[in-house]
Amino acid sequence: MASIHDVAKEAGVSVATVSKVLNDYPDVSDKTRKKVNIAIELLKYQPNVVARGLVKRRSWTVGVLLTVPFTNPFVSELLEGIKTALENSGYDLVRLSTRFDDPTYSFIKHCRSRNVDGVVVFGEGRDNKSIQELVTAEIPTMFIDTDLFGKRAGYITTDNANAIAMSVKHLHELGHQKIAYISGTLGPAVANLRLDGYREGLRVCGIPYSTVYLEVCDYSFDGGSKAARRLLALKDQPTGIVCASDMSAFGAIHEIEKHGLRVPEDISVVGFDNTYYAEVFKPGLTTINQNIHSIGIKSIEYLIAMIENPAYTPPVVTEPSNLVIRQTTAPVQA
Repeated sequence: MASIHDVAKEAGVSVATVSKVLNDYPDVSDKTRKKVNIAIELLKYQPNVVARGLVKRRSWTVGVLLTVPFTNPFVSELLEGIKTALENSGYDLVRLSTRFDDPTYSFIKHCRSRNVDGVVVFGEGRDNKSIQELVTAEIPTMFIDTDLFGKRAGYITTDNANAIAMSVKHLHELGHQKIAYISGTLGPAVANLRLDGYREGLRVCGIPYSTVYLEVCDYSFDGGSKAARRLLALKDQPTGIVCASDMSAFGAIHEIEKHGLRVPEDISVVGFDNTYYAEVFKPGLTTINQNIHSIGIKSIEYLIAMIENPAYTPPVVTEPSNLVIRQTTAPVQA
């Protein structure tokens, strides 16, 4: 196996110069840098990551905290985006475990014990004290859908309110007046914004808001099924249902069909996420596309920018969304 001394000899430079190239020092000419890189490629030299870390005070690893089940299609697509962004970055990924139910537990200490250079967080609300510590800590952090940010912490999410309002408008344009909403658990910013979007969508369409048509669940298939069951028990059933996730929309459709009703002939349903399953589900799910893969990529790109440049201002980013119309929505039946 080739050593750094072999690379230096092949390139005709000093070991110190090879080290500078490996660690991206600016005071190396392009000509010299090219010679060193050619020698590295020729000899198939593998730099010692630990040694690089000592020089640059990095571990070349980023941690990810995901408290949503991996079986959730949103999570799998998010991880694919994160994986794509890391492929040629030189950083490796570490999944961080938690013990938030232990009052003596410190997530910050856990991150430092794992020696990660930065952290991506998805699935935890802003009220979690361990998560709040990340805002004032020195560890670069990107939050996904958690509205926390600070000197070394950024935040990326989707245009949640407008997205739900767009769904309501779509159903209204199809003639629906009795439009229900199956929300995610209220409290976190994302759920609250989506509920705001539902109410605003109704207002713009001239439809009175009524809590009778509001149900709350946990974004899951089972939660959507139970929420739809309660809506179907109403004397005046909705003709259209907007859901805060694709999974709850699938659950709602399952329950509607169990009741002998048809989607979209009897009740139209709109989801939120545009996961892979939205397209292959039969009927194809009308849903909000929130560019999950792109969010995963950008969360890593912004995180690495923070890691490599202490002066970089962490971003607060709202990704655009769009409605993807498939087969679960149709004009209301007369």
